Amino acid sequence: MAASPDHLFGLRNSFYVGAYHAVITSSQSLPAHALSPDDLVERDALMYRSYIAIGSYQLVIGEIGPSAATPLQAVKLLAVYLSGDGGNRESVVSRLRELLSDAAVGSNPILRVMAGTVFMHERDYAEALKHTNSGGSMELLALNVQIYLQMNRTDHAEKQLRVMQQLDEDHTLTQLANAWVDLVLGGSKIQEARLIFQDLSEKYPTTCTILNGKALCSMHMGNFEDAEGLLLESLNKDAKDTETLANLTVCSLNLGKPATRYLNQLKLAHPDHALVKRMSSAAESFDRACQAMA
Repeated sequence: MAASPDHLFGLRNSFYVGAYHAVITSSQSLPAHALSPDDLVERDALMYRSYIAIGSYQLVIGEIGPSAATPLQAVKLLAVYLSGDGGNRESVVSRLRELLSDAAVGSNPILRVMAGTVFMHERDYAEALKHTNSGGSMELLALNVQIYLQMNRTDHAEKQLRVMQQLDEDHTLTQLANAWVDLVLGGSKIQEARLIFQDLSEKYPTTCTILNGKALCSMHMGNFEDAEGLLLESLNKDAKDTETLANLTVCSLNLGKPATRYLNQLKLAHPDHALVKRMSSAAESFDRACQAMA
C-alpha cells in the first residue's frame, strides 16, 4: 500500500532553512481538506513560528485564542516569552511546566520543542534537555545538538548528530546540524560546513540562515571580506536579522571598519543577545579600569 503524501514536507524544509515568508504564504495555499487534524495543527504551528522568527510576536499572540490546540498554545507562549518583560517570561516558564506535567499533552513534540527553546533561552540547559532528550522528532534531535553546543559539550552534540544521520542522513535538519557541529570543531571541518551551506543554497531560496552559515565559514577561514559581502546580502533581505547584525559587528571589527551602527541596531532589536551583553560587560570593565587608574 502506497504511503500517503507528506503535504507539509516543503513547508517544514522552508522553515528549517529560514524561508519564513515562503512558509507564511505557502501555508495558506495548502488544501485543508487533504490535511489530517494533526497536519492542520502542524501547518499552523509552522506558520506562526515563522511570524515569530520575523518578529511579529503580537500577531501570534492576538490570533491564537484560548480554544486553540495545545501545540499552538505552546507556540503562543514562545511569542509571549520573546516579546515580554521578566514578569511575562516567568509566567511563560510556569505555564510550560504545567503543560509538560500533563500526561495527556506533555509528550507532544511541538510543545517540547517550544519548551526546549524557552529553557535554552533561559540557559536552563538541564531543564531543556529533560524535555527534548527523549527525541521523537528530527527537530527535537536538532534542538539537542544546539543545546549541547551552547553548553560547550561538542562530544554530546556529535553523538546526537550521529543519531540523526542514522535516521536520515539527507534530512535538511541533519545537514544543518552537521554544519553547526563542523563550525564548532573548526579546522578542516570548516570546508565541509561550507559545502553543506553551498548545497542548501542550491536546493532552496537563499535565506539569512544560509547566508550567515556561509559567512561564518568564511570568517573562520579568515576571509572577512567575503563574509562581509554575504552578510550585506543578508542584511538586504532582513535589516533586523539578529545573527546578521551580530556577525556584521564581528566582521567589521576584524576588517578595521566601524561596527557601531550594526551593534546599536542589534541593541535596539535584540537587547538580550549574547554579543550585546559581552560587549557591554567589556565596556564596563574598561571604564572601571580607567577610573581605577585616574
